[in-house]
Amino acid sequence: MALTGCSSGSDDGADGASGPELSVSGAFMPQPVSDMGAGFLTVRNDGGAADRLTSVTSPLSDEVTIHESKGQTMRKVDGFDVPADGELALERGGSHIMLDRLKQRPVKGDKVTVELRFEKSDPIRVELPVMEPTYVPPKSKPSQDDGGSTGTGSTTSHH
Repeated sequence: MALTGCSSGSDDGADGASGPELSVSGAFMPQPVSDMGAGFLTVRNDGGAADRLTSVTSPLSDEVTIHESKGQTMRKVDGFDVPADGELALERGGSHIMLDRLKQRPVKGDKVTVELRFEKSDPIRVELPVMEPTYVPPKSKPSQDDGGSTGTGSTTSHH
């Protein structure tokens, strides 16, 4: 049932330049406590061209939007850039996927399917494991080799 977007324009006529190469990691959804839920994940682009997340769909909700959080304000946006050789992090206290008017309320242990749609790349279907409502993923710092990742001092973002 997946709808695929146009992917024929990914070359853009540039000889030898690679297009976006997207992958998703760290996906999860805290167990919703109302008829709204939020999804979090990281989109990694190992390609030589930027892309843009333009929308998200899910069988769980007909009203799936993407939001940006800055300070105490949250607003719906039309898309998020996924930079070439970079990543888009949708995380607690920041940008995220919002599912309104859930058709059912998933519980811890369930998986919620979402489909990420992009400007250039084909859609990516992702399973979001439902975690406890207060779940916060451990901070991973691939650029630092610090063996003591016990979470102390990782209060850089507040929800």
